[in-house]
Amino acid sequence: MEKVAPCVLIVEDEPKIASLLEDYLRSHGGYRCRTVSRGDDALRRFREDPPDLVLLDLMLPGMDGIELCKCLRAESNVPIIMITARTEEIDRLLGLELGADDYICKPFSPREVVARVKAVLRRTINVGSPHPGSGLEIDRERFIAHWNGQPLDLTAVEFALLEALHSRPGHVMSRERLLDSMYTDYRVVSDRAVDTHIKNLRKKIHAIEPDNQVIESVYGLGYRFTG
Repeated sequence: MEKVAPCVLIVEDEPKIASLLEDYLRSHGGYRCRTVSRGDDALRRFREDPPDLVLLDLMLPGMDGIELCKCLRAESNVPIIMITARTEEIDRLLGLELGADDYICKPFSPREVVARVKAVLRRTINVGSPHPGSGLEIDRERFIAHWNGQPLDLTAVEFALLEALHSRPGHVMSRERLLDSMYTDYRVVSDRAVDTHIKNLRKKIHAIEPDNQVIESVYGLGYRFTG
């Protein structure tokens, strides 16, 4: 049976940009594409026929990209790449905290978009299809974690940190959000404490599987679990 190409839902209200994205994704990536110009229409189309990935502009009529991202993430783990001309760091963090998998700023190279789409699809497909008997297993009731069937000797903070990362595989989580997961008593702790605990977690996982870079650093944003 012939393999069906992944489908990309392009949500963009500027016709020239939408057409450019669709042309490049079809010709340079071999993807199937659907294009919608309004956020509310995009949500309806998504529910009718879910795509494999969403390219989502931030500024949209009907429903803006932030609200649409919230709605999509509430009911699906579909990969989302946000596109925007607003480059402030708070917007980048907000988009990623809402569940976006990546961020592209206008103006952009269409080739870069195709490369990002390929990378996100490759990463999310790998995350969604783990090898049987491998990877992380967390028992929240007994406060136990195993990697590849072998126990991880974790402190309470390390367990909470690993559980938080594992709960959103493939998604970037900021240090601030991870701190909230690690310390529920709202104590004042430097966000660099996250870096120290991440380093310890990596050591313990690498002791079992040295070549697995299970926790990725995303410069300026935070960390991502890829196991």
